[in-house]
Amino acid sequence: MSSFEREAGERGAGLVECVPNFSFSEDPELLEALAQLVKDGGGAVLDGSSDRDHNRCVLTWVARPQTVVAIAFRLIALASERIDLTHHRGVHPRIGACDVCPLVPLEGFPRTDCVELAHALGRRVGEELAIPVHFYGDAARSPEGRELPRLRRSGFARTRTPDEGPARLHPTAGAIAIGVRSILIAFNVLLETADPAPAREIARVIRESCGGLAGIRALGLTLESGGISQVSVNLCDHEQTGLIELFERIEGEARKRGVAVRESELIGLAPRAALDRRIAARVRLSGFDPEEHVLEENLAKNLPALWT
Repeated sequence: MSSFEREAGERGAGLVECVPNFSFSEDPELLEALAQLVKDGGGAVLDGSSDRDHNRCVLTWVARPQTVVAIAFRLIALASERIDLTHHRGVHPRIGACDVCPLVPLEGFPRTDCVELAHALGRRVGEELAIPVHFYGDAARSPEGRELPRLRRSGFARTRTPDEGPARLHPTAGAIAIGVRSILIAFNVLLETADPAPAREIARVIRESCGGLAGIRALGLTLESGGISQVSVNLCDHEQTGLIELFERIEGEARKRGVAVRESELIGLAPRAALDRRIAARVRLSGFDPEEHVLEENLAKNLPALWT
């Protein structure tokens, strides 16, 4: 443990949420092993989900600041041992076995301190696992590194000098993006067509970088296993664009193209201010359960695990 991590523990305030995305989906034993590492390290698992077509697993957990780096490092190490990207197939872009590992400050933990934790984690990953590390978001060391989509686009991470670790990709684990960000809502809308063109067109229309909705990143993907397509969205600021506004825009654009919306799905959690029963019903979010899907409710249920 670094001196900074010890100091963070001595201050004792706040929590850090971590949402690593792993490049696998159909290995329940690996998911259970990852979750157990979180628990063994003193963290609390809030959510775990995977998708066959994306070939991706997202694990959401929280811990005290002084334990975050150690837990996250063990997760990345296990992923690098068990996941071989040379055999990976999936519709979601990725650069590594543990593709991205964002830290999110909660409960008043200072963002600048969270950046220090991200940098400490990146140094360990680069030095001990020989995996190239790219810092993004508030942890970025250069302006061009702030945007995560750019790291994944057109092999940018392969040509950009990493912030930590070797210049060459790890032969089986690739690279990793480690960052600090605010709460993000991962939200998918399923379309009743196997043709990916409408989903891709809608993603382009709603994407902020293309002049669409504020704080929206989006991709149009095909889900071959279900014979449908998906508008996959990262909602980066729910105060600028809410779930209902987003859903209604997607629904309207789909209608213009003669495509019906089946339902929506949430990957991970959303804050109470962004999601309640009324909103869940309007956006056709199946199986909504506040204790599972709302961050504050989920924390109230699972936080006691951190103090026992």
